[in-house]
Amino acid sequence: MTVTPDRAGPTSEAPTSDDAIDELERLGLELARDAAKLLLDHLGEAHTAIGTKSSATDMVSEVDRASEALIVDGIRSARPQDGILGEEGTDHAGTSGVRWVIDPLDGTTNYLYGLPGFAVSIGIEVDGITRLGVVLDPFHDEAFVARRGGGATCNGRVIARNDCTSLGSALVGTGFGYDPARRAEQGTLVGRLLPHVRDIRRVGACALDLCWVACGRLDAYYERGPQPWDHTAGLLIAAEAGAATVWTEIGSPSGDLVAAGAPAILDALLAHVQPECPA
Repeated sequence: MTVTPDRAGPTSEAPTSDDAIDELERLGLELARDAAKLLLDHLGEAHTAIGTKSSATDMVSEVDRASEALIVDGIRSARPQDGILGEEGTDHAGTSGVRWVIDPLDGTTNYLYGLPGFAVSIGIEVDGITRLGVVLDPFHDEAFVARRGGGATCNGRVIARNDCTSLGSALVGTGFGYDPARRAEQGTLVGRLLPHVRDIRRVGACALDLCWVACGRLDAYYERGPQPWDHTAGLLIAAEAGAATVWTEIGSPSGDLVAAGAPAILDALLAHVQPECPA
């Protein structure tokens, strides 16, 4: 089962030439690096959450907002007609056919606690299709980049998913939502899944989980509830590294699910996680 993360969008004057895509990639990587530097510059300071979003455990900090402002200002300066969707509230339709989908700090809780496992994620859609993905892990200085049809890299080196062929030998990543009832259901599901896989990892950053599938640090990943800014870039990176990918939106028969993994095991994983997760 594969559902591609594409949506219908404007079709006028969107950049589709190789040179235009090259320029979008250059700008996306530059902005991700600038935002990553900001995060590192403030890592270890006495940050506190300045608010919450979907629940009391869904935190937002001043660094989330500063990182998003940096990225948004850079996009608007270079490409004022582009659309932008950001986790911290930016939502502009644009007129160019290009939309930037950004998570300025994926893994806020890790960051606030000084733990590795946070990233800057920038996906770039052209006419509703995700064409580019950039995920930058500041802690490890790793830049994951993918172009639709062009493969995936980490710091310029080509990456590929694992060739895992048995769910029983798979290292599987997952994540938990912020709603307490959903978290309880997800925890129960992990307990049921655990005997059928090698082991489970819970990193706390959807974008990184997807990139780690892409480079073979995980054999598969699944989660209910990630938002577009969480997975737009990472899902493309995983797919371009050869992973099978799934994205079903809220309201679909199977609910809001993001998954990626070695093609030989993904259907078996979905058979375990789809019936039990809340829609």
